[in-house]
Amino acid sequence: MLRHPSDLSSLRTSRRNALQVGGLAGLSACLPGLLGNSVRAASAEQDPVSGPMFGRAKQVIFLFLAGGPPQHETFDPKPQAPLEIRGPFKPISTNVPGIHFSELLPRTAQRAEQLAVIRSMFTNNNIHGGSGHWILTGRPMLTGDGENAQPTDWPNLASVVKKFRPSERVPALTSVSLPELFIGNGGNIEAGQFGGILGPQYSPELIECRPSESQSSLGGLYASRVPAEHMQKRVSLLDALGRTFDHTPRSATVQLHEGLRRQAFDLLTTGAARQAFHLEDEPDKIRERYGRNPFGQSVLLARRLVEAGVRFVTVNWPRVPGDRGVENPIWDTHARNFDRMEDCLAPQFDLGFTALLDDLRERGILDETLVIAVGEFGRTPRVNGNAGRDHWGSVFSCVLAGAGISGGQVYGSSDREGAYPASDPVNAGHLAATVFHLVGINSQGTFPDRLGRELSLTESEPLYKLLGEEPATTQRTESTGDLAFVPPYQPGLLACKDFETTTHLVPLDGPASPKGWRATVLSGNGAGFGVRLDEPSRTPRSALLGIWTASSQQDVAIPVKSSVVLAQQIRDPQSGYFTIKAKVSAGGTSAATLDSLFITNFRCRLVFFQYLHPSKTAVERMELASVEFHPIFLDAFDDQLCQTITLEKRMAPTPGINFSFGLGVGVAVMVENKQEGPVTIAKGSGDAYLRVHQIDISFDGWTFA
Repeated sequence: MLRHPSDLSSLRTSRRNALQVGGLAGLSACLPGLLGNSVRAASAEQDPVSGPMFGRAKQVIFLFLAGGPPQHETFDPKPQAPLEIRGPFKPISTNVPGIHFSELLPRTAQRAEQLAVIRSMFTNNNIHGGSGHWILTGRPMLTGDGENAQPTDWPNLASVVKKFRPSERVPALTSVSLPELFIGNGGNIEAGQFGGILGPQYSPELIECRPSESQSSLGGLYASRVPAEHMQKRVSLLDALGRTFDHTPRSATVQLHEGLRRQAFDLLTTGAARQAFHLEDEPDKIRERYGRNPFGQSVLLARRLVEAGVRFVTVNWPRVPGDRGVENPIWDTHARNFDRMEDCLAPQFDLGFTALLDDLRERGILDETLVIAVGEFGRTPRVNGNAGRDHWGSVFSCVLAGAGISGGQVYGSSDREGAYPASDPVNAGHLAATVFHLVGINSQGTFPDRLGRELSLTESEPLYKLLGEEPATTQRTESTGDLAFVPPYQPGLLACKDFETTTHLVPLDGPASPKGWRATVLSGNGAGFGVRLDEPSRTPRSALLGIWTASSQQDVAIPVKSSVVLAQQIRDPQSGYFTIKAKVSAGGTSAATLDSLFITNFRCRLVFFQYLHPSKTAVERMELASVEFHPIFLDAFDDQLCQTITLEKRMAPTPGINFSFGLGVGVAVMVENKQEGPVTIAKGSGDAYLRVHQIDISFDGWTFA
């Protein structure tokens, strides 16, 4: 929801301070300067002496991949580097000869002719807030680490656009940030997101929302009605904040009260801006194309907003429940980098980003819309002990498309390991200058801050080599990416809950990718102690764990403490409360055979475990929780008679300390020899097995008290 002064009592102190720093991004705060009363710096508004594509972009969509994407797994793969640097994923050819992306971006690779990729970005800052401040503002931090926004921060790129190029159609909504702020794990609001030294009235409007939820509503400005007393509270608090920032009475705010109210209620009740939030008006096909997830639907909302007249939309990568207590939230993949990229991050980005490009092109507005995708930094070249990559501001990638961008090119390069710029280093000031130039602001000009000091807008020049009317090359080739390798993101902690689409079981020590069922596979003629799938004709199909001797030509020897396992890795776990439910029954030659062969010699357990090896073999595991159960024999499947085995586990951090899932966690069903010695089952004794029909996991994310 959009936060306004009347909502502040329910917020944490850190957020309250940040909103004060940002000037609340409230409607009343932004209108005075947008109504023609602000003093504008002529030099920043004057056209530059030279430079192509000036003013080409009527609007900007800035996709901020908060946390820091790994350059190796996105736009700068290093296939010649050692495995501990290049990682497990392969490069693929894009549709532009000579340009390669990671195989995790097959859709993006098919559209490389539209993209200008910078591979030599740097900040030399490994702190989220400090590096993020430079990316979001075009200026490095002068003091502090940037982990808490301050009134002395340099203004956000959107704030500069709000001052010098306000929207003609919806000036109160020139700049918008959604679906949430760029927030640290501790709840701190990172620097560079607000108006800073320009003043709070130039902060982007913050719209907190969950557009992927079917019943998601927008509060604050976009509620059907805001009571007059709430508006009065906003004006009163703005007056107080004005005195805080300027140390002078803000009587003008009070004088403009009635005018602001009239315009505020106009926006509350009418106009294209309000209609833009009605995502339900979009055809299901379009919503599916962007992805039914918070990022995809936020990107779709950004497209609708720029169509409604918003000039600059920032989409911050959204957090998910429980991720403020783990060591790999958002794109901050300190652990399980490859799992996060394959299961969650790349599928959402690859789908949402390319849907945006296609949608803008089909609507005829890509040529006037600048699209940028970048994080605050990259990730370390070398993989750490938890299969993660750490903060790395020394080099990373950025991608641009749309208005004024000449696609089909790569600018700059990193070294062999993806560690440092090798050619044409680019700092965030160059990116800011390019944005300003394309939206029609003289990047080499000056502006007055709140104290009247004349300041240079940037200290870098635009990247003119990226600009042009046509792609950098007309040569095309077929991309080698495999869309099936990166299917559209689907929520859920298990890739497969049942066995309807499982054609075979992968051995426990088989490859970790793709995700799915692993098992102690029964080999040979199908006799012995192990796991196998039901016949395809049986509905519903299940996995069977047990002993088969009816057709065996020899006795089956089962060593002491041996077991058979059916396991699956849990996708993208976060801190919180896991409830695992397994639907099971038992089968075999007869109920008597089950009792004499199976129940007598074996025990069954549902297990929650942690992997101990990067290969994600369930053979090497540490059990975190388990429950023993005794299956019931059923001649045929009966959903009402099947047992549901439940296992609960709390995986939550100590406040202030990130919880570690290490190399990942998984769920398993095990059948174990419970005798003190080996067990021998005579040939022809019959068959007896546990039947696993389905495993499902529900999750309740951990939250701060």
